[in-house]
Amino acid sequence: MALRLLAAALLLIVGTGPVTAQQARRATANWVNLVVKTPEGGFRQGNPDAPIKLVEYGSRTCPTCRAFAVEGVEPLRREWIASGKLSYEFRDYLIHGVPDLSLALLNQCVAPARFFPVLDQMFANQQAFDAPLHKLIESQPEQVEAWQNLPPPQAATKFAEALGMIAFMKARGLPEAQARRCLASPALIKSVADAYAGGAKAGVQGTPSFFVNGRRVRAFTWDQLQPELRAADS
Repeated sequence: MALRLLAAALLLIVGTGPVTAQQARRATANWVNLVVKTPEGGFRQGNPDAPIKLVEYGSRTCPTCRAFAVEGVEPLRREWIASGKLSYEFRDYLIHGVPDLSLALLNQCVAPARFFPVLDQMFANQQAFDAPLHKLIESQPEQVEAWQNLPPPQAATKFAEALGMIAFMKARGLPEAQARRCLASPALIKSVADAYAGGAKAGVQGTPSFFVNGRRVRAFTWDQLQPELRAADS
């Protein structure tokens, strides 16, 4: 289902914006502050000219991705990104289909500077979306299947409503009307689809999948990723 949905979405239109010189100057004191959307449909945090470039293909409903977010992202930012020697880019890989799409669209609905704080909170509150999803699948399987067969904007909105995602974002300052526009936005759907398609082309089959300077590494946890980063830094 996710492949069909995203392939269709690839036909839509998206744009990205350049980094301004003022943004770059502000960020050099702490590169964590510089966040931009990339042409590949991801969001990059850190020095764009960093010698180490880390890309994660992740899913907000993936428990292993959540574990990395909880255990690894803080030391990654403190020890690697802040200094300017590493940039970290998150790209969506919708391993669980439409619920992942809903969360991805809502995350991309905020300004780039807020993308990673919202991403962190989505991972921290993963169970808040997972529990009602499993309950819905068990109690209303026909309804879930019907929603999955809707066009992407309608499908994303239905799951966002049912799983409390719109209310989650509203509590974090995103007006409901804006959230609904983003869930139905052809440009944002295209952006998420681009990231997913890029991951599929690169051979991604599960999440999280990490690439260090363009090379896919066999790491799924922070403990496994650290040696790969140290090797790239030597």
